[in-house]
Order: sequence, then structure tokens, then C-alpha cells
Amino acid sequence: MTSFIEDVIADLNHKGLNIPQLTFVLPSRRAGVFLKHQLSKHSTQTFFAPEIVSIEEFVETLSDLQYITNTELIFEFYEVYLKLTDKENQESFDEVSKWAQMLIQDFNEIDRYLIPPAKIFDYLSAIKEIEHHHWSLDENPSTFVKNYLLFWNQLKHYYNTLQTQLLEQNKGYQGLVYRKAVDNLEQFTSAHPNNKYIFMGFNALNKAEETIIQELLKQGLAHIYWDIDETFIKNPEHDAGLFIRQHKATWPYLKQHPFNWLHHHYTKPKNIKVTGVPKNVSQIKYIGELLLQLDSESLKKTAIVLGNEELLLPLLNSIPKSIGAVNITMGLPLKSVPLVALFDQLLKLHIKGGDNFYYKDALAVLSNQFVRPLLNNAKIKVANVISTIEENNIIYLNLDKLTTLFQGEYQTLLSLLFGPWKDNPNTALENCFKLISLLKSYLDQDKPSNMLALEYLYRFNALFNELSLLNSQHKHIKTIATLYSFYKELLSTETLDFQGEPLEGLQIMGMLETRALDFESLIIASVNEGILPAGKSHNSFIPYDVKLENKLPTYKEKDAVYTYHFYRLLQRATNAHILYNTETDALNSGEKSRFITQLEIEGIHPIQHKVVTPKVPKITKQLKTIKKTDAVLEQIKRLSNAGFSPSSLTNYIRNPMDFYTQKILGVKTYEDVEESIAANTLGTVIHNTLEGLYKPHIGEFLKPEDLEGMKPKIDTWVKKHFKETYKEGDISTGKNLIIFEVAKRYVWNTINLELNELRLGNEIKIIALEKGFRALLEISELDFPVYLTGKVDRIDQYNGITRIIDYKSGKVDQSKVEVVEWEDLTTDYDKYSKSFQVLTYALMMDSVPEMKTENLEAGIISFKNLNAGFLKFAKKDKPGAYAKKDQLITSETLENFSEVLKNLILEICNPDIDFIEKEV
Repeated sequence: MTSFIEDVIADLNHKGLNIPQLTFVLPSRRAGVFLKHQLSKHSTQTFFAPEIVSIEEFVETLSDLQYITNTELIFEFYEVYLKLTDKENQESFDEVSKWAQMLIQDFNEIDRYLIPPAKIFDYLSAIKEIEHHHWSLDENPSTFVKNYLLFWNQLKHYYNTLQTQLLEQNKGYQGLVYRKAVDNLEQFTSAHPNNKYIFMGFNALNKAEETIIQELLKQGLAHIYWDIDETFIKNPEHDAGLFIRQHKATWPYLKQHPFNWLHHHYTKPKNIKVTGVPKNVSQIKYIGELLLQLDSESLKKTAIVLGNEELLLPLLNSIPKSIGAVNITMGLPLKSVPLVALFDQLLKLHIKGGDNFYYKDALAVLSNQFVRPLLNNAKIKVANVISTIEENNIIYLNLDKLTTLFQGEYQTLLSLLFGPWKDNPNTALENCFKLISLLKSYLDQDKPSNMLALEYLYRFNALFNELSLLNSQHKHIKTIATLYSFYKELLSTETLDFQGEPLEGLQIMGMLETRALDFESLIIASVNEGILPAGKSHNSFIPYDVKLENKLPTYKEKDAVYTYHFYRLLQRATNAHILYNTETDALNSGEKSRFITQLEIEGIHPIQHKVVTPKVPKITKQLKTIKKTDAVLEQIKRLSNAGFSPSSLTNYIRNPMDFYTQKILGVKTYEDVEESIAANTLGTVIHNTLEGLYKPHIGEFLKPEDLEGMKPKIDTWVKKHFKETYKEGDISTGKNLIIFEVAKRYVWNTINLELNELRLGNEIKIIALEKGFRALLEISELDFPVYLTGKVDRIDQYNGITRIIDYKSGKVDQSKVEVVEWEDLTTDYDKYSKSFQVLTYALMMDSVPEMKTENLEAGIISFKNLNAGFLKFAKKDKPGAYAKKDQLITSETLENFSEVLKNLILEICNPDIDFIEKEV
């Protein structure tokens, strides 16, 4: 395969041109590197390299202006806006910057296509006037409509004043530079009559570029080399030849001189494979598999072209280790590097300008991978701080609080991160610079290992420097929110460029970097509609019909640009793997690109089309099994001596693995900060409040006046217990305030339930509240003692019958405290855990001689089912509605339950029965 660049060099040699004296003008700087390499390969003697420039650089030289950065341009435009807008109607810098971007892009287009500005702007304001009069019958338009029409009338003034302001500084945006270059063309050519320019690899040219190239061709100062296949030129419908067909038909030079640069590479045999792959990451993994099939020689002639350039990082992580040299032509977007998260979190933290920070935002900053080393990797201290925040439900933190939590250490770092910025962008920038300095000092200690991180740091330092410089000149950034907005704007355009040998090994590039370059083998990823080509999008103030009228590019022309790039790549290639994403998601239709459909329909090459899917192994959950070692059995003995609680035993019934992790290993369940009050916290508060209210009446028969006397104290008691349980959590607003009121209502309703019982003539005597029990369970099969332990919420006498009452803050109904077969108690947690608990309490109470009684009931009061009253445990003789229920807990009941309980504990203590995980 001879490349386009080699063809051009051969023709220049054939023409006998002196190459060192030429100036090569290319679509991009990347092609210049390959051109130099080919010039050296085709040379038989040493010579000075010719001047090689991109079209943008060449036009800049012609114009005598300097390109202005996009960010600086927004600042300049805002100054124009302020000059031309009455003070009372002026919008903030942040608001203007949102629409200024699009307007400047329109100015750019108007200038690059050399449209007389008045023609467009007067036309636009006239259209808006007509629209208003057509749709509105109001002779006196509102202020909003007046301002709207004023905006369109102002466009030409914005344009003219911005140009004047920039020209005074010898600066220009791209369009202005191009317009000025055309104006200077005659002067430039007369000053350089002996220069020869070689334009090569161009396709879509704006009016300014066309004018410049045609004038140089006309004066014999230039040669132009097109790279187009006859197939695309001759087919009037093929968009790959759209622009060059137009140039061929309309350029006077091409009408008088032969169009010599048609070739026939595209119709030569090619091996084209189209593969649909679900998801972007799968595409990247598939590329890794394709690379493994290539030998080292083939890799040197291969390029990976990413339609979606955000896939660069995943690709770099998926290239097989056996692949040698890799050259990355495209830059890594700065927004993709890890350090971006730190400044993103930090600026967001301070945007509201307050001194109190939401705990999750503060912890995200402290846990950032770049901040952790500055805390000397004090994992235990940081873990203790996080633990304190969680235990005390501290939802908002400030510098003083954090200083206290860190016991006065890391004061400098904490002040930088959490000190008051008072919504001052200069303070924000100053602190970001200081943080970068701290990070650099740390990373410099082990420079070889931290080279990449130091490179990130350098780029962020440069980025903040640019923001600082612009703001010191223009002073338009007045809040941290505006600073953040511009930080994001800069971040989206900045890239981290890779250094390497551009002519060695596998090439990785974006579609625009492939201009004028050729490869024998191609892997093109993300060839989907909406990516290649980008499809319909209209980010412009200029309507579609006005663009057509003035020969400005629309989405059709933008799609044709990518059509050319795509087909030009295939022209000289022998092998091409074209990948597309088959998966439909929010941003992707999962539709293959029209380019693929076109390849299939035109029928020039046989297309091998297939859809692949990742190898997904069937993952069956392996339920864990834990053997009871001597150490485990020792821990079980200790537990037996300390006492099994009803909840620990029901936990074993639910899932033996939970029992093992919590009781044998002592692993606590993770407790996060309760932003809104958790169910268990609510339950604890209600339990403790009821205990506090009823405690003075232990040993007494309740009287209605006792209960009425409790009601005024509810608010105080609930507040007290929320303070103890919820600690520093806030219950004064939002959802927590509602939960606080719910807690009071539950307590109120419970007291009212008892009042109704008393008024109906029932007698209630409080025997004990929160009564703790520890009872020995005789199990002859074991050679060590087994105790039961637990705390009963309330024991009372109701009309002479002793009741064990367990409070539940969740909803419980009668069916949950009934049992038919005793063995069921240890098999079905959901259905029988409540019965198991109250029966365990009954068994423990029965072991205390002074509390033993023949008239005993046990059950539950459910705060969410208070109307059902006291839900008594019942032994049923059969399932169903008409079963006989025995609600008294007799000695026979306790013996039957005791047998079930002993069997359960024997199972826990049996060395031959493993802890086997259950699916929950």
C-alpha cells in the first residue's frame, strides 16, 4: 500500500520542485509528523526540512492576529455586553456566559464563510419582529417581549464592538482571524512572491479557506492535492465526495486545470468485518481480543480509531500486555483524570458559601485518594473521626468541629479544605494553589512513582493560573458558583497530551486525527448513529432556513465531513474491523451507523456482519459453610455462659451465617449516619419514653388520673430520649420533625388504649418495666452450663392474669403470635420469630420462683396496630380460622417450648453440624 503522503512526495519529485523551499499546509499538525518521516525515507541526501504548518497556523500568519482562547473570549464578550446594556437590564456574568458561547460560535461561522454581517443580523431582527406581530395582537408589547426583540436588534452591535475590541489588541477568534487573513491576502502574496505552498488532504473548506487557496493557485504560488476516490466523486449521492464535487464544479482554477487527483483504491479487495457489541466497555474488551490476533509487524500498520473519544482510558486499561509500542495521538481529556474529583468536591463543598458542610461532602473530601496521604495515612484516626460522626449522627460539620474531632492535628490542611471561603473566588483560588503546593511537596518525596500524579497536578495548577489571570484582568467572576462553572468549562476543553514516538507501533487516535493518514489495518469503534455521524443538532441562534439562504453549514454538511473521514480511511486499508454498540441506553439508540448500512447496500465489498456478546459465566451463589473448629466451640461455650438472647437465637433461625459473623466473630452491623431517624431509633425512643412515664407506678394499680397525668410529660420525655439516642441529629425540621411527632402520637395512643381499658372496668397493675432475666437452661447432653438472657419491656397484671408484653414499633398482626406445630418455631423466622421471643421471656420468668404463676399470658403490643390491642400468644390445635386457641401459657406449653429450645441450642453446640448459610 502506498499512502497518500507518499503519492504526494512522488509527484513533487516528478515535478522537480525543491522540497526544502516549500511550505506544506495540512489539515492537522499530526499529519506533519508523518510527512516529515516520509520525506526522510524518500530522500537520497541530507536537506533542511521544509516548513510544515496546519491550516489554522497558516491563516494566523496571513492575518497578523493571534488566536484568543475560548475562555478569554467569553470575558471579552461580557465587557462588550456591559457596554451595550443598560445597568437595570444587565445579567450576571454567569448567566451571559451560558448563551454567549453559542452566539460567538455564530459570529465564527459568519466570518469564516465571509457573510456580510449586516445581511444576517438585519434579517434575523426582521424575522423576530414579523413573528411577534404575527403571533401577538397586543399593540403595546410587554417588557419581556421588548427585551426579547432588543436582544435580536443588539446582535450586530455585539458583533461590531467585539471585533473592534479584539482588533485593538491584535487578537481574534477563529472566524475573525480567517476574515482578516482574506483581507490581507493581496498584501501577503506581494510580500512573498517566491514562496510555494502545497495544500494536501483537504475536503470541507469554509469560504475564507477556499478564497485563500484559490487566490494562491491562481497566482501560481500553490499546488493542491486532493485525496478522493473516483467512486465517491462519480456518485452524486455519496456524501464522502460532497465537498470535493462542489469545489470541482465551482472553482475557476479547477475548470481551467485538470483535476488530477482521482484514484481507484477504494474498489480494491478489502476484508471488512462489522461487529455489534453490547455496551462500550465490551467494545473495548473486544478490541483487546482483536489485538492479540495481530503479529508485531501488523501492529505497526494498525490504527485504533475511537468514534467516542471518552473510551480512551478504558482502552488503555484493556490493551494486552504483550502489545509493545503504543502511540496515542489524541489527548486524554483532563476531566477524566482522578485528580478532577478532588477539586470538584472541594468547589462544590463551598459553593453555598456557608461555614457548615454536609457530612457526606466533607467525608468525600477527607477520603479522597490525594488528601489521605496528607493526613499521613492515619487510617485509624480518620476511621475514628468517621465513627464519631456516625455514632453521634452529626449531619453538618464545620472547621471547629473537625479540628476537635482530629484533636488539633492537621490544622493547616483542615483550614485549607474547610476554612470559611465566604463565597470569594479569590480565596477559593488561593486555597486551591496552597493545596496543590502541599500535594506537590508530598508527591516529590517519591518522584519516580508519582510522575503521572505530578503531571496531573501541573495541569491543574496551569488551569487555576489561567482562571486567576483572567479574573485579575476582567474581575467578572464574583462567586464560587461562577468560578466552578468556568472551571468546568475549561476542564471540558483541556487535554493531557501523551509523549511518545509518534511513528512507532500501534496508533490510537480520534477520527479528526486521521486526516491525510493511511493505515493498512483499522479498528474503528463506536460507529453508531449519533456518534459517527453526530446527526441532527442545531446549537445556533441562526435558523436553519437562514443558514441555507446564506450558504452556512448545517448538520448535513457536518455529517458529510465525517462521511469523508470514514470512507477516506477505508480507501487504502486492506483490513477493517468496524465495531458498534448494540445496547440501547439513555444517550445511545443502539443503532448502527448509516455508514455501515451504506457499506452493505453499495455492495462493492463483501461485509462480514456479526454480533458478539461477552462471555458471561453462570454465577451460582455458593452458600457458605463454616466448620465448628475448637476455637468456634470455645466461643459458643462463652456465649452459653454469657447467655443466649431471644434475638440471637431467632437470628440463628433466620440465617446461621449471621449468627456466626455477629456472635462468634463479633462483627458489628455497619451503622451509617442517620440523616432521617431509623426505625430502630424510633422504637428505642418510644420504649424508653414509656418506661420513663410508667416507672413511678411500678407495683401500683393504674388509675385514669395517673394516665392523664402522663400526657403533658410526653413531649419532654420524647425529646429527652431522642437527644440520648439520636444524639446530635436534628429533629426540628423536615422528615425528622414528622417522625418526632409520630413518636409522640404512638406514646399518646398507647396511653389512650390503657385509659379505655380502665374505663371499661378492667384492672391493670404494673409489676415490672424493662425487667432483665438470666435463667439457666438444663441440657443434660452438654457438659457446660447454658443460660438464657433477655429484657422484657413490661410485665403487668390484667384482671389477675400476669402478662408479658413486648413492644414492637413495626406492624404485627395476630397470626404472627400463633403456632400449630412446636417444631415450626425453629424453621420459619418470618412467621414464628415473635412467638419464639415471647415464649423465651415466659420460660425465663418461670425460672424465677417469686414470679412463677399459673395464670400467664405473653404477647405483643404493636404501635402500628394499636387498635388490635394486646396480641396474645396462642397454641392452635390445627391451622385455619376455626382452630381452638389456648392463650394461657401453662407448664405444658413451657415444657413443649423448652424441648424445641433445647434442640435448637444442641444444634448450635453440636461440633458435627456446620454453620450453613441460608438464602434470605
